[in-house]
Amino acid sequence: MSRPFRQSQATLHTWSGLLLGWVLFIVFTTGTIAFWREALNRWMRPELPRIEQPMRVLSGAQAFLQRTVPDGQSWYITMPSDRMPVATLFWIPKTDADAPSGRGRRRRGTDTQALVGADGTAVVARDTRGGDFFYRFHFDLHYMPVLWARWIVGVAAMMMLVAILTGIVTHKKIFRDFFTLRRGKGQRSWLDGHNATAVLALPFHLMITYTGLVTLMAMLMPWGAVANYTDEAKISKALFPHVEVPERSNRPAPLVDLVPVVRDAERRLGGAAAYVEVREPGDASARITVTRSPATLLNTRGASVAYDGVTGRPIWQSPPPDGASATAGVMIGLHAGRYADLGLRWIYFLCGVAGTVMVASGLVLWTVKRRERLPDPARPHLGFRIVERLNLGVLGGFPLAVAGFFWANRLLPTADAGRAEREVTVLFVVWGVAFVAGLILRPRWGWQALLGGTGAALIALALFDLATLRPGMFARFLGGDSLWVGTDLTLAVFGIAFLLIARRVARHRPTIRVRTRRAAISMDAMA
Repeated sequence: MSRPFRQSQATLHTWSGLLLGWVLFIVFTTGTIAFWREALNRWMRPELPRIEQPMRVLSGAQAFLQRTVPDGQSWYITMPSDRMPVATLFWIPKTDADAPSGRGRRRRGTDTQALVGADGTAVVARDTRGGDFFYRFHFDLHYMPVLWARWIVGVAAMMMLVAILTGIVTHKKIFRDFFTLRRGKGQRSWLDGHNATAVLALPFHLMITYTGLVTLMAMLMPWGAVANYTDEAKISKALFPHVEVPERSNRPAPLVDLVPVVRDAERRLGGAAAYVEVREPGDASARITVTRSPATLLNTRGASVAYDGVTGRPIWQSPPPDGASATAGVMIGLHAGRYADLGLRWIYFLCGVAGTVMVASGLVLWTVKRRERLPDPARPHLGFRIVERLNLGVLGGFPLAVAGFFWANRLLPTADAGRAEREVTVLFVVWGVAFVAGLILRPRWGWQALLGGTGAALIALALFDLATLRPGMFARFLGGDSLWVGTDLTLAVFGIAFLLIARRVARHRPTIRVRTRRAAISMDAMA
């Protein structure tokens, strides 16, 4: 009974991993890169100054907003931190009283976003999506409709969870095989590599897949909420309590200094602040809301406290979360890893790399295993060729496209409007070219070209930064800013890894044993 059960689990493991394996590879790759979201946001803006004191930057941000949009409807300030040295500002200008149906129109010529340093002036930096692109692509797939994309990612995550559980059942010697890595043995070598990367970070794979499903639970399983709440506003208020939005009184009043307000909020909340929202600044009804940073606790749904914008007196604090809300917040916190310090973020990142390799090796293993069973390996059937080419286009093409995205950030003119979207366009153009190359070239040559090109591009990018970055990379490092050296060194290491894999592919000489019908009859006769 155990053998048929294990065989059925093996079949389920194979097909649950294959059908959406390419989506899983993209999700794992972008999610792994997104662990360094803030670092990439800064690395892709070399013009940003070195890290300053957060409260000095906050004071400069308030001065900038009071000069730029003193009577705005709301301000939104993302607090600076050691991961992002400037304050990111968003604002909504005062609504036009003559707008039809009460809908406010923004004033012409007024920006609604800026990066501000400690001196209270806007920081001139290149427009880029940075690490935020990978964060959003991880679950929104960029060009796809959001609802469709999240359903596809949710189904892929569910299949990933099934593949992990059935893989544990199927490989009864999986932990022993983890210590075995046979090179140059075809299917056996790929299976050893697949097992090693799977077992190495197995708790992480289970955690990241399950918590990823939890982040989408309201969409995938909405029935509990629908059965208990008929009004969307009520469930939003229950899950995300917030202070009521004030109405403008049209009585001018100066806004209190934000620095002592934020210091008091951090003392009350027990951690550093992440966001400061100011409603109706410059009016007697002004209100300030400070939210605790998710980087200071495991629960991403940080508490908040509200203040009177004129007197600075606290008027409201969010209640302690109930068990269900706290559990959901912790699950999301575990998945995003925002709470992690530098060492733990590296563990997250390396485990994510292991998961990416696990998915990629599983997809390649399918073709290696099937090729050895083909009657004529030189002429595989159509289904095999489709999987082989998809592997080449996704597993080989997408990393090259990411390298192209980084190069576009460095080479596109910094002053061009719409520059950020052109970076994304370059990524998809490079990916499309890689797919075409994968269709035209023989698979072996295609793997060499795409993997070798990715490695060369990443190493060249690190050398480009070393030669052109002003002030120089080492000058930044000696000044206490190690981000640049760490990022470019990581890119170079991955570039070397891709080149080594491409070299291995070039030197590999597969031994395919073709057993014809005549040979089989002769062997039977000899027996």
